[in-house]
Amino acid sequence: MDENRAPIVPYVYIKHNGIVRDANPVRVVSSCNLEIYTFPFDVQNCTYTFRSYIHHVSDIRIILGKKVEDILKRSISVLSTEGEWELMDIKSSKFKLSSFDQGESNPYDELCFYIILRRRATLYVVNLLIPSCFLITVDLFSFLLPPQNVDRSSFKMTLILGYSVFLLIINNLLPVTGSTIPLINVFFAICLALMVASLLETILITNLLVGSSNFHPVPGWVRVLVLRFMGTLVWLPQKSREDKIILNPVARETDVKVCPLVLVERQVQTGEPGKMWAEAGDPALAELRNLGNELQSIRLQVAQHVDGNQISQDWMQVGYIIDRLLFGVYCVFVTFSFIVILSIWSNSYKQ
Repeated sequence: MDENRAPIVPYVYIKHNGIVRDANPVRVVSSCNLEIYTFPFDVQNCTYTFRSYIHHVSDIRIILGKKVEDILKRSISVLSTEGEWELMDIKSSKFKLSSFDQGESNPYDELCFYIILRRRATLYVVNLLIPSCFLITVDLFSFLLPPQNVDRSSFKMTLILGYSVFLLIINNLLPVTGSTIPLINVFFAICLALMVASLLETILITNLLVGSSNFHPVPGWVRVLVLRFMGTLVWLPQKSREDKIILNPVARETDVKVCPLVLVERQVQTGEPGKMWAEAGDPALAELRNLGNELQSIRLQVAQHVDGNQISQDWMQVGYIIDRLLFGVYCVFVTFSFIVILSIWSNSYKQ
């Protein structure tokens, strides 16, 4: 008990039937052990016990002056705290405590009140939960940004920085007393961990897509596991590997023009009769041979370039498949975590 600051009433009321009423008000300051695991949807049960430490039941009997229902109605009408807490119910029970002396058969009278309070969660839902859900939703939709662009990683870093500042601001609204860690702290930790995991995934995918031109060819197990199995799973099937060398539209005309010269060269080598102006020392024939060698080297270079592009495209395809797969895992984990936490809060709030 704290110091009694209630006004002193120096009067005693005596009725005609011998009942004496001492209406001296007493201001009692008490404490209640809060269970804050389900904060801000917590329901508290506070116990108030009244008894005499000196007088036995033969000296003082403690009884209820009114019914508990009337006490509840009266308490709700005069309750001064209408902001954070809501008075739900008041229950009472009567006990007789035996004396510590074994030879003493005179017990103590004890009366207990159980006051059930429920926290008003609207303020915390608006200021804590809804902004967190908005931020995690923005982080979820940031997967739609192109991963090969650095804007996606910078956007996620800015989002994490903003969420950290948000947690520092709302730190004063969170409870600091209690025997357990509130579930809302776990909720905030999960949101922050998901944002950090999405940033690490973006860094990995960006490195894979940007540096794919310097990688070795895709290994066989990666091709089977990622390009075939995972690609089909996330609706990104592997593209068919076709010849990427596109012929010139006038290739047929070139073939028609070159064919007579080729026939001339064959006639000279075999000695067959034909156009006798194409002799072995003809400069046109030497120029034709040089042109053929240059065309062959160009074709080889184009083929190597196409093969390099094919390797880069394979690694880029691997990056896109992994990015979409992790996006699906991210969505499933967020949904599952939110459903579990909301179900726990809902069950606690309905009890």
